[in-house]
Amino acid sequence: MIYLDSAATTLEKPRTVPTASAWAMTHLASPGRGGHSAGMGAADLVYRTREYAARMFHVGDPEQVVLTMNATHGLNIAIHSLLGPGGTVLISGYEHNAVTRPLHAIPGVKVKVAAGPLFDSDGVYDAFERELTPEVDVVVCNHVSNVFGFVQPVERIAGLCRQRGKPLIIDASQSAGVLPVDLEGWGAAFVAMPGHKGLYGPQGTGLLLCGGEAQPILYGGTGSLSVRQDMPDFLPDRLEAGTQNVCGAAGLLAGMRFVQRRGIGRIHAYERKLAYRLMDRMERVKGIRIFRGGLNQSGVFSIIIEGIDCEAAGERLARQGVAVRAGLHCAPLAHETAGTADTGTVRFSFSAFNSAAQVDGAAAIVRHIVKDGKKAW
Repeated sequence: MIYLDSAATTLEKPRTVPTASAWAMTHLASPGRGGHSAGMGAADLVYRTREYAARMFHVGDPEQVVLTMNATHGLNIAIHSLLGPGGTVLISGYEHNAVTRPLHAIPGVKVKVAAGPLFDSDGVYDAFERELTPEVDVVVCNHVSNVFGFVQPVERIAGLCRQRGKPLIIDASQSAGVLPVDLEGWGAAFVAMPGHKGLYGPQGTGLLLCGGEAQPILYGGTGSLSVRQDMPDFLPDRLEAGTQNVCGAAGLLAGMRFVQRRGIGRIHAYERKLAYRLMDRMERVKGIRIFRGGLNQSGVFSIIIEGIDCEAAGERLARQGVAVRAGLHCAPLAHETAGTADTGTVRFSFSAFNSAAQVDGAAAIVRHIVKDGKKAW
């Protein structure tokens, strides 16, 4: 199989990741729940994971790094910490349902959208500058669009939020491990990220970087202040009710170490190189519309094949051994902004483990599908 769906989950992991998770499963117990070696070893592993992430993402204190189930979990914590019923939020035009659905669930929330044109960083910034009015309580923006790979100008948006005194939540689902993420430099209130994408960790892992006060959405035991019935008032315990995913943390730590050894800049350049190689080959085929954005694009891109439903195209690619994502990608707002809501797109995304040979093989299969056209269906 040619796996080109790493924007959903990186399938091939460094060998150290499953090895670390498997070791933790049989050697470590619950952190903070016992003074024995298995419990203390688990607590040490979890702390080392926080410590490594704090250095990697420029977080002042490792205890500001909260372990989550995924980016969606972290975004829910961040949103509910800063926004209450009847509040006003400003979001980009490229947000995922991991942002829009939590907002929809809060009664009476007014959602403003800074909908700049696709791959137009200045246009996006101008939209934020125009829409960031005094009644806005919080701003939410993803770093990279999961549909189009559009790298949004989060540094400039962060500066605007600091200037106007508005808290900022950044969704780094598509950028963590591929582009620099800097909690302190951005001055963000929260940055949420998954462990299972660009950090090459296991599914069911994530990180929430906390630059401000946070409110829990899950309540229970933390191994600390057990006599009290309210949640602890300090991080990370306040946000980590129940036993942590120690096996996942072990794998995530191994994944982050791999990324740091390989180099974030090197990984990004390699993924972009593969993406552009595939786009260049597809451009030679009549009937394919490619969404490409030059320097404002990561190693993720989408296409539409003329006359072929995107879901059908994705299924045909899967039958011929190419794994992609097709449809609306859990991001209907991004499609509305880009004008593809009626059709959806076929998305290609890469990892450090893909090769030029795989790209060429995928290009040949796409070319065959387009050539056959309706006859192939």
